[in-house]
Amino acid sequence: MCADGWAGIAKLEVEINEQNGNPLPDAVLTLQGPIGQPSVHRNADMDQRSQQFAPHVLAVHTGTPIKFPNSDNIRHQVYSFSPAKRFELRLYEGTPSDPVLFDKPGVVVLGCNIHDWMLGYVYVTDDPRFGVTDAQGKLTLDNLPVGVYQVTLWHPQLIDMQPLSAGSIKVPLSGLKQTFDLTLDPASTNIPTAPAPNTFGDAFKRAARETAQ
Repeated sequence: MCADGWAGIAKLEVEINEQNGNPLPDAVLTLQGPIGQPSVHRNADMDQRSQQFAPHVLAVHTGTPIKFPNSDNIRHQVYSFSPAKRFELRLYEGTPSDPVLFDKPGVVVLGCNIHDWMLGYVYVTDDPRFGVTDAQGKLTLDNLPVGVYQVTLWHPQLIDMQPLSAGSIKVPLSGLKQTFDLTLDPASTNIPTAPAPNTFGDAFKRAARETAQ
């Protein structure tokens, strides 16, 4: 046993799929469990590239300052009406001088006043360990103290857009590979990924309304 009381550290490899078995990108997994090294409040970036938020979903620990660089050669105006963080960055190019502090847990829906189809999400969590799945629906968490963890899952297309308890898992010293399946809201698949100004308003209003619940 380690001097600080841990029984050792291990690795958790996760795969998250849709109900039809397809890999699910942009899914957030958070863990509550044995006391270990807490998440630190490092700066994070939510970029804007090709008139889209990049990444589409960003997960951060509560208290993290986030910069919003604009890598496009046109100006953007980023805003959110979500209760967890209401803010607006007036029309700009480059990177605003001050990051935005995300100091409350919750889901923050991002939009751009200039480009109606742009839609992004910041998932702010108090949990010390978390990750977002890649294009193959996978994520890896290293240096986990061995023990039992409570799992929470989230994705923008979950019904009511609310975090979902996924029960508990036991991570042994040898590590663990775990698969989760999520049932998505079919109506959310109509959120636009290309310029479609007339449809963004409904999508953004729905997302903002559900994060307020």
